[in-house]
This record gives sequence, structure tokens and C-alpha cells, in this order.
Amino acid sequence: MNAVDNATGCLPLLSRLVLGADANTSDPSVDRIVTDSQSDEINQAIATWGPQEFGDLWVLATSHHVIMRSFPRLHAAMVRQCNPSADRLGHAIEKEQARIDNALSFLSPICETLSQAGDAIVIKSLDHWPDFGNDADLYTNAQSSDVVALMTQRFQARLAERSWGDRLANKWNFIVPGLPELVEVHVGRLGQTGEQVAITDSLTKRAHQENFGSYTFNVPAPEDRLMISTLQRMYRHFYLRLCDIADTARLVDSRVIDYTYLRSLASSAGLWDGLATYLVTVSGYVKPYRGSNLLLPPLVTDAAHFGNDLVRFRRKFLRIPIFPQAARLYVSEWRRLLLNGEWQNALRLSLLPGLAAAAALEFKLTGSDKGVW
Repeated sequence: MNAVDNATGCLPLLSRLVLGADANTSDPSVDRIVTDSQSDEINQAIATWGPQEFGDLWVLATSHHVIMRSFPRLHAAMVRQCNPSADRLGHAIEKEQARIDNALSFLSPICETLSQAGDAIVIKSLDHWPDFGNDADLYTNAQSSDVVALMTQRFQARLAERSWGDRLANKWNFIVPGLPELVEVHVGRLGQTGEQVAITDSLTKRAHQENFGSYTFNVPAPEDRLMISTLQRMYRHFYLRLCDIADTARLVDSRVIDYTYLRSLASSAGLWDGLATYLVTVSGYVKPYRGSNLLLPPLVTDAAHFGNDLVRFRRKFLRIPIFPQAARLYVSEWRRLLLNGEWQNALRLSLLPGLAAAAALEFKLTGSDKGVW
């Protein structure tokens, strides 16, 4: 079986572990862990899979940032069945937890330091809690020069090479000694080409503090979290990960979203169609694993352009159709920026197709698009 087949075979089990009805909690109890591990699918995998299959599952879970929301459940079941791979898996989970703890120990003083120059808000990375992504994402309204000076002087960080996309988006990546993950700082702009500036006012004004482990961070309000996720998934990468699906499902289940405000904010930025489509797509994906769709109001479901039926699993991720579906969302955003009189931001966004084409060509020639995208 090749790598593609392995990933495809692992996806249903991983989805069951992350999204199953009794996994629908950010802090599962032991009773829930035991109940979930009794499912036939999980038990069969434990009984028949070897190190290769579990290794493939780990790689997929790492790509989707759901290690801590899936493998503790699997590990609990393996221990009960005296599976010989249980100890090895337990050590891997401990190592992942140590990585997350280390990242937070750096992120906290970095946020505190950057707050001396402006607001410092952790975006995306802590949405995955108790998991953590491959880098630490921040937004700030400070000046770029202040951000660079503080990072290099206080943390002896050095700047990573900036791609064309990074420069357009006014995004800076820092390599911090002792921290394996990059620190990615979005300065004053959001979006792949930095076209979104109006929604940053909502981000900074409505940010609030939350606890993560023994640390406290400024994080976006629920509506702003969804805006940022939509920008990243539906307007930049064009694929979903299980972490995005689990994060969004948990947020919707919490019933703290003000959908009227969300529609107003997203519509003003030309992102409402994409956001509604994102929510409906997530809802469709979770249904087979939870037995029901997410509780979304009609104003969301009526605005969606498509749902999970058009999403396909390819190259490790759940791919959003680009033509014509995602292309129409792009045109809608560009048109709204023009109608808002945001000429410079509309010009920035108009560079996206060329940037994407250059990235695709670079990837074909070199196997990487890092210098472009």
C-alpha cells in the first residue's frame, strides 16, 4: 500500500477519534475516553494494525494538528487491550506535550514583549488547543520596525527569508533560539496578500484573555476567529484539516457566536459567502461521526455556495474545489473591496492569481513554493 492509500485508510479512524459524539468536548473525562475506545472501528484497528499503520496514523494526525485530541483516546484503549505498541505511543504523546509546553513558555514572554509596542493577539495557533500547530501565529498593530527590533534584541531572533506572499501580507517570520517553531507575526494586515485591514479593528477591539495551561493569552473573539479561519482555508490554502473542523465544531457547539454581527462583519469584507460555505462544509463533514449536523441558523445555510459533498481527500488534506467554486469567492471579495473604495487593497488582492500560478510553477520545478507563497 502506498503513502496515499495509507493516508486515505487512516482518515476515517482519525476522524472518529477527533469528531466522534463522545469526543465532542475540549476536556474529555475518563468515562468518555473509555466509551469512545469501545467503538468497533477503533478496536479493530488496535487488533489488526501494526507499527507501520500506527505510524501512518501519527503522520496524518501531525499534519492535521490533532495529536492530543486523538491519540490519548487510542492509547487508553491500547493499554486496556495490552497492545505491545502502547508504551511507544505513550512516550510519543509525552514528547508532543513537551513540545507544546515549550512553545507556550516562549510564546508568553514574546506576547508580553510585543505588547509594549501595540496589541499582541495569538491567532490560529491556540484555536487547536490542546493541540498546537507548526508555528506560533500572532497579530499586532505595532509598527513593523518595532516588532523586528523587539524580537531581535529581546529574544536574539533572526528573520527567516520572506516570500513574495509574506511581503504582500506584511508578515514576518522569526527563528527564535530554543524554539523549533517559527514565530509568524502579521503586522496590521490579514489575508494572503494583506488585503484585509478593516476587519483588524474588530480583532483588536474584541480580543479577550483566555487561559491555556498555566499561561494567559489575548485571543480573538469567536466571530473574529471564524473570519481568520475562513481567510486561511477558503481564500488561501483551499483545503481543510481535521483541526479546523474540530475547532469550528467546538466553537459552534459553544453557542457563543453572534451570527448577526458575524454576517455584518464578513459582508463588509466581502467574505460572507466564503464564511457561510466554510461553516456548512464543516457541518457536513462532522455529521457521519456525530450523527447530526452543526446547529447553524438559516442565515448561514442559505448563504453557502456548496458543502462537504464537493470536498475531496487528496494529498493528505480535504481539498476545496478551486474552479469555479473558490474562484467565485475570490471575485466576491475583490468586488466588495472595490465597492468599499479600498483601491489599494483590491490591487493587492488582484495579484493573488499570479502569485498562486508562480507558486504552483515553483513547486513543480523545485518541490517547494516557500520562496513565493
